[in-house]
Amino acid sequence: MPTSVNGTRHDTLPDVSGGDRSSNAQIDRASRADSSARLASGEAWDEFCDSLKRAGRLVLGDDVPDSERDRAEGFRYLSRFLAAGNAQCVTHGDPDYPLFVRMIDYSTPWGLDNPDCLYHFAAIRGDCRYRISGNRGSANHIDIQANFGSFADGDIASWGTLSSIDGFDLATTADGAFELELSPEASGSQSLKLEPNAEFVLVRQYFNDWENERPAELYIERVDAPYPIPPPRPEAVAARLDRLARWFDQGGTLWETMSRGMLSMPPNTLVVHRPDDAGERAGMSGQAYGMGNFHCEPGHAVLLEFEVPRCHHWSVGLANYYWEAIEYASRQSSLNGHQAAIDSDGVFRAVLSDVDPGVPNWLDTAGHRRGTLTARFLRANAAPVPTFRVVPLGDIRAVLPPDTPRIDAATRAAELERRRWAVWRRFRV
Repeated sequence: MPTSVNGTRHDTLPDVSGGDRSSNAQIDRASRADSSARLASGEAWDEFCDSLKRAGRLVLGDDVPDSERDRAEGFRYLSRFLAAGNAQCVTHGDPDYPLFVRMIDYSTPWGLDNPDCLYHFAAIRGDCRYRISGNRGSANHIDIQANFGSFADGDIASWGTLSSIDGFDLATTADGAFELELSPEASGSQSLKLEPNAEFVLVRQYFNDWENERPAELYIERVDAPYPIPPPRPEAVAARLDRLARWFDQGGTLWETMSRGMLSMPPNTLVVHRPDDAGERAGMSGQAYGMGNFHCEPGHAVLLEFEVPRCHHWSVGLANYYWEAIEYASRQSSLNGHQAAIDSDGVFRAVLSDVDPGVPNWLDTAGHRRGTLTARFLRANAAPVPTFRVVPLGDIRAVLPPDTPRIDAATRAAELERRRWAVWRRFRV
């Protein structure tokens, strides 16, 4: 990948082209001079601003939902997407002095976020040595990846995983402390090997018991980095602004395309597949993904059913047109294996509706008549086959097992209060 991306120092990277080194150095100097001039003149900033204006197409384009609520969610999404992109592409885009940042947050959802998950990102480069340390915490699952590419490029084939380790293999002390080495020479079981094209670390933590599981403490440092941190280099800032422009132009287009694809499937569909290469494309290794949509008109309910496979972690959740998880702190718009009630026949039955049906497994559509639906099954022994039924809301009890518990308003309010506080604790500053 172009070494100018992420502000990498050209003069410290090995020459792998096999060409004339002096010519390469001249090209690098010319490229840095051009980038510096673009920044100094304001051209790089103007080009970024132009991309931000073009992003309006994601809200105002043809066939985009255009109700007042949809427009409000759309422009809120653009502001959130800007915050998430700025954190990764600019603010935390320095691979020489990386810091972990929440790649996706409760307040900055994008890319079909998982309500069970904490996502952390740190920039790296492939010719350096890094140390990740901290405390593993008690999340049900943790996965640490060294990856190449950038989500800003909007091309799934252009990013992927170089090496990874998860909670099954991560060695910790009795109190949860751990340390990982990342380097081109890494070969031990507690290390991640870097290739020349390495660009970022992605950490996922999956929480099952939201109220009691504790997030990890994560620290990353480039070994032997000189301090104090030097002033920003013009060519690096210009490159990061260029990447942020691509975040909207190419990245935003990818997520819109994928959301439209799920919404174009037959109404009330959930297809679960087990991609063999999920762990090779910056996805979660060993995870079966379910992709689909829901359609639920007022006064009706959608009954989702499937047999839960044996697995380490599973969840199902609702998202809007913009691939944001529907508000999940103060609404029960998602459920996982710890939160869900499984019927005596081993079947998970969820009721999707905008009015509380008084059952444990209510998935609150928050007034959305249609949206995306996702499920995840980690280390599952089989991919479940979901089924759907649309019934009048008043008839929902007739299609559920007779022993389905009744949840009254007071019980629901108490559950939602505990849920809200659990999310706030997980995402506390």
